[in-house]
Amino acid sequence: MPVSDTYDPVSLSPVGDGTQREKLPVLIFDSAADLAAQVARRVANLIQERRALGQKVVLGLPTGSTPIGVYRNLIRMHKEQGLDLSNVVTFNLDEYYPMKPDSLQSYHRFMHENFFDHVNIPKQNIHIPHGDLKPEDVETFCLTYEHQIQKAGGLDLILLGIGRSGHIGFNEPGSAINTRTRLITLDDITIKDAASDFFGEENVPKTAITMGVGTILDAREVILMATGEHKAKVIRRAVEEEPTKDVTASFLQTHRNAAIYVDRASASELTRVKTPWLVDIVRSWTMDLAKRAIIWLCEETGKGIYHLDAADFFRYHLHDLVHVFGGVDPLCRKVFEDLRGRIRYRDELPKKKKIILFSPHPDDDVISAGGMLDALTQNGNDMTVAYMTNGSVAVFDADVRRHLHYTRMALGPLGAKGECEQAILKQVDAIERFLDKKKPGEIDTQAVQDLKAMIRYSEAVAGIEVVGLSEKNARFLNMPFYQTGTVRKNPIGEADIQVVLDLLKEIQPDHILVAGDLSDPHGTHQMCYVAIREAMRRYTGGDEGKAKKNSKADEKAAAPTKGPLVWLYRGAWQEWETDRADVFLPMSKGDLERKIQGIYKHESQKDRAMFPGAYDEREFWQRARDRNMGLAQSIKALDLPAFYAAEAYVTTYEME
Repeated sequence: MPVSDTYDPVSLSPVGDGTQREKLPVLIFDSAADLAAQVARRVANLIQERRALGQKVVLGLPTGSTPIGVYRNLIRMHKEQGLDLSNVVTFNLDEYYPMKPDSLQSYHRFMHENFFDHVNIPKQNIHIPHGDLKPEDVETFCLTYEHQIQKAGGLDLILLGIGRSGHIGFNEPGSAINTRTRLITLDDITIKDAASDFFGEENVPKTAITMGVGTILDAREVILMATGEHKAKVIRRAVEEEPTKDVTASFLQTHRNAAIYVDRASASELTRVKTPWLVDIVRSWTMDLAKRAIIWLCEETGKGIYHLDAADFFRYHLHDLVHVFGGVDPLCRKVFEDLRGRIRYRDELPKKKKIILFSPHPDDDVISAGGMLDALTQNGNDMTVAYMTNGSVAVFDADVRRHLHYTRMALGPLGAKGECEQAILKQVDAIERFLDKKKPGEIDTQAVQDLKAMIRYSEAVAGIEVVGLSEKNARFLNMPFYQTGTVRKNPIGEADIQVVLDLLKEIQPDHILVAGDLSDPHGTHQMCYVAIREAMRRYTGGDEGKAKKNSKADEKAAAPTKGPLVWLYRGAWQEWETDRADVFLPMSKGDLERKIQGIYKHESQKDRAMFPGAYDEREFWQRARDRNMGLAQSIKALDLPAFYAAEAYVTTYEME
């Protein structure tokens, strides 16, 4: 169910204070799944309302990872609850240009595979911009598309995603409020974000056909959806700042019936969420919120915790916080001691325990938790590093060719060796022929995928050897959801959960380290998290109670257990906020250098990773270095002990 501090999820009417800076209704949901379910219910209700009146409903539909959950819910309603979509007319927002409709990255293909092929919308009612038009026909097509929308009666409801550049549809920064369906040049940020789907920026089309901002604003109802921390900053700009061409989503402020649906991660930069004391009186100061406010005040004033005085609190409208905690000194002392107690030196970390570090990609372990992995290994723990996916889609073809050249040199010319060597060389020839003919964005053959996986896994072993582990400490889970050969993955299924559950039962860990960074723009971290969470629920007894209990022994065996302590680490994109972290791990210069050396071992991701993420041209080792040193500086600035670098973790027994 949605959790909204300010808006009723049905009426969208205000039910409290704290949204003075928001110029659009914003509904905050606990999870992306809750958000998708609510949007799907709204769409289904509209379809049924119109059907009862004998009318059709005209929908504007987006593509991308965010609406997939909505489409899956509608498919389920159609198949399990009899939702009839025969009165639905659809117009998709956009399509790459040029783009053949059967191409892997085509929005035609996306919509049919993820929605249209599974419901009963009449084929003639489906409209998607054509990406395979002749250049001279594009303008006429765009005018016709606008006419078709008007002929259908206009859009009743349009669903939108939002790009990190703030675009809706492909209306990139600079698009005017009155624009209509047209050909547009894609922004550099959009191209970077799409690079993963196309196996490199150089393969992304530079233009697209999109509905205009004016076309979108003509819809009678608009719902914009956003999930993940990587969308948080642009959501704040879209709803709190003035409408601007720089963030075309901000033009929704001018619409009479538009709303923003976000999960908690993408809402994290909203003023009422991040710094609620700036928009309203805080009626219930918790210790966690007080800690966040003190850290914020230190950043604003440039002072450490023990350097704050009463004037600082009054100047920044936090005098009510002082009163709640009985004065400045007691408050600062309480927050300081809380933060200081979260610093864990190596000798305070687990010793002689069984520990699993789950690494979604083959390099997440050293990039994000390299310092902790090093410390836990030195403490004599029984370490298992479980690489959940093989990361094969992130290997350049040039790296494959390099390994093939090595193989050819090692084995010599064809005919110079035995039958085994000749067979290997024939396979090398076959792979090279495929690479020679490979088209941009084409799925690799299984042989190429396997070779790319071996490259990543060999690098992973080399990475953990830096901290004293070996291949025997590595497990390559090769989870089924990842085995598509493309960046778009299958949903997490029973087989994925079982892989994790089997490992938990085998190792019986005392602690597990899990990637809690759900801002990963490719979604792998989030999907792996879901698989681990469900496996943990079953491992600790979540399903055991369903078994029939015939005796006290059976009852005892079926009783839930506390399970391992979960240490959540962040991925390559950002660190835990200081106020949210439960553990700070101090690192010396030597600790950080070993961590970086481990990252260096991932040669296929060195210098230029295939999917570096937008806004950040630094290599992964540079991000790790800057992040860890930056965290240490932030800790020091609060009057806490000074370290060369630090890592942060959140701990829990129950994954949410």
